[in-house]
Amino acid sequence: MKSLEIIKKTKDYLVVNKPSGLLIHAASNASGENLANLLLKDYPELKEVGDDSSRPGIVHRLDKNVSGVLVLARTQSMFNYLKKQFKSRQVKKTYQALVYGKLSKDYDTINFPIMRSTKGYKMAAKPRGTEITENIREAETNFQILKKFINYTLLNVKIKTGRTHQIRCHLAAYGHPIVGDDIYSTAKTRIKNKKLNLGRIFLCSTKLGFKDFKGEWQEFSIDLSSDLKNFLKKVK
Repeated sequence: MKSLEIIKKTKDYLVVNKPSGLLIHAASNASGENLANLLLKDYPELKEVGDDSSRPGIVHRLDKNVSGVLVLARTQSMFNYLKKQFKSRQVKKTYQALVYGKLSKDYDTINFPIMRSTKGYKMAAKPRGTEITENIREAETNFQILKKFINYTLLNVKIKTGRTHQIRCHLAAYGHPIVGDDIYSTAKTRIKNKKLNLGRIFLCSTKLGFKDFKGEWQEFSIDLSSDLKNFLKKVK
């Protein structure tokens, strides 16, 4: 794994550009290198930060095969401050996603409640109006079309809530699975994914905004990674 791109480094936090294919932290069902271990080599103070020693400094996550902007806390006080912002939905998160098909609306809000599927490893979207319970959580995803192709659509996506696999689950339930996603997919899109051979999910966290310890707004933006840019040149 090549060295990580550090977008911003302060005494309180790190902002990194996580590459696709890299786990955020160690997991019981996965082995290999992960973001936490890579960062601990240069920032050993992270091991003292957080609620769980296996997730040093980690306030939020991106799926293994998703890339983009991520913030980690370097101090416990910053960890608590960021965690509070995530919980109160003050953090602004923007993604780009390439989905299958043509959408009927240029922008829309997807607000299907989400719960863990009986299969365990994935989430399931429930019909609008489903009663919210401890296991069924509200979720809101907003999208706007960035570019239309013949068979695909590039979206700008903002999430109000941050549920596990929210964007992937919501877009699939909306009828437009993300390219490269074999979990939230249909039999047809899984066949297409294999033919396209992207090797990852076409989902990237392109912008992240939060308040620093002084209460000042900080915002970080990146372009799509080169593999995704090159892929866009080939699709129709």
